Amino acid sequence: MNFNIAEFERSFGSFSQLGESDLPEICFSGRSNVGKSSLINKVLGRKSIARVSSKPGKTVTINFYKLDKARLVDLPGYGYAKVAFAEKERWSELMEGYFNSGRNIKMVFQLIDMRHKPSEFDISMLSFLKEMNYPFSVILTKSDKLNKTEREERLNKIRFELGDFAEECKIIPFSALNSEGVEEIRGIIESCAI
Repeated sequence: MNFNIAEFERSFGSFSQLGESDLPEICFSGRSNVGKSSLINKVLGRKSIARVSSKPGKTVTINFYKLDKARLVDLPGYGYAKVAFAEKERWSELMEGYFNSGRNIKMVFQLIDMRHKPSEFDISMLSFLKEMNYPFSVILTKSDKLNKTEREERLNKIRFELGDFAEECKIIPFSALNSEGVEEIRGIIESCAI
């Protein structure tokens, strides 16, 4: 698969706008400011195909990026406290509509900041994915922010914090700075696009 020919396709702010699902879809899910845009840019080998914001809660749409054999889907970030209730309701409807519409979803990458314990939202999302029978992997972002000892400590703790989920999925440390995990993520995307 040629990751370098990816193009931003469209953004959708409501479920009714979604186009047809004619390619395998690989989703990126996680709380606001976890680094979804940075990860997508790194995987696609582009600096700014996905917009990176310093303010959390900026991705309020579902963004589609088209590859030759698949689509990458950047889901809106969750868990940002300063977002108004009406916006949270819209987010919930958009996400439920997306996941319940029979789309060709082959993988959901659940992003969790490696430095922190998975949030209630992270665990809820994993429970939802399991309940809906969607395959998922956990990507631990910002791995470069930890030294070797802290990193090993967090890896062990996260396996414990994720409980049964840790046994059911791949756990991939990722760094946008030094490209750790990029090839493994690309490999999973390629295997989903067959």
